[in-house]
Amino acid sequence: MENQTGDLDIILFEGLKVTSQSSIPAFILLLLIYFFIMVSNIGLVVLISTERSLHQPMYLLFCNMSINDAFGASAIIPRILSDAFTPISERSIIYIDCVVQAFASHFHAGTSHTVLMIMAFDRYVAICNPLRYATIMTLRMVVRLSAGAWLMAFISVAILMGLSIRLSRCRRVIVNPFCDNASLFKLSCESLLYNHIYGLGSAVVILGSSMCSVTLTYLRIALVCLTGRNKTVNSKALQTCGTHLAVYVIMLTMSFMPIIIHRWPEWADSGKVASILFFVIPPLMNPVIYGLQCKELRLKIFSVFHRNRVKDGKSFHK
Repeated sequence: MENQTGDLDIILFEGLKVTSQSSIPAFILLLLIYFFIMVSNIGLVVLISTERSLHQPMYLLFCNMSINDAFGASAIIPRILSDAFTPISERSIIYIDCVVQAFASHFHAGTSHTVLMIMAFDRYVAICNPLRYATIMTLRMVVRLSAGAWLMAFISVAILMGLSIRLSRCRRVIVNPFCDNASLFKLSCESLLYNHIYGLGSAVVILGSSMCSVTLTYLRIALVCLTGRNKTVNSKALQTCGTHLAVYVIMLTMSFMPIIIHRWPEWADSGKVASILFFVIPPLMNPVIYGLQCKELRLKIFSVFHRNRVKDGKSFHK
């Protein structure tokens, strides 16, 4: 698809190149994945909200991640599903809608890192300062940390998008399967120096602070656990931290995969698929990992299903 001029408020998508034979299976698979993401993440939030025994800092912070995962998946996947049976030449989006989607995608990515940073801090306080945990991680502190995580990502992305929408446009074609900041500023023929500087700088700050804080925090936690006397408690703490690290590694891998693949032009179509995986794999895996690894959550989930089965059994016998 070549660049076109004309109505610059209508943006054309090249998107994913899917053959007619594989379009239906790909659509069904992605639809099922999206359904599972929404049900599992929203269900986790509802469970934690309604069960008073789960009104603890760690589980309330889980809600941040689940809400963000559902938000990120909803910003990208429905649009891709709607384009599944649309010919490439007819895929289009209004410019303002493209800006909103780009903002949502970057906001989700930034919040994913900041939320995991405060979750790492919560585990650090719980394991390294257990006697002070209740006084440090109060409800007010959880609310402040959560609000700070979302606000930091919001401000960063707002500036990022502001630098892009200020540019005039001379093109109207996006090759990516969804709108992002790079796609927006590439529509312009003006100088992109400030966009590149801020985009690279903000990515370095967020990714760098995320990687450094998580690495240092869990190294400290591992040191405390390995040198502690209570092997049972330390083993449980390491298992919990291992869960968080697994989530972080999955997210980090999905973040870097498009950057690595896009370095080889012959893998351009694979790079498009890889760019979507960030909005699919972590939201798909996070509720599964937390639900299975956290004993309290796992027991609550099983108890809910057991109650429902008992109710259904009673209704059947009546």
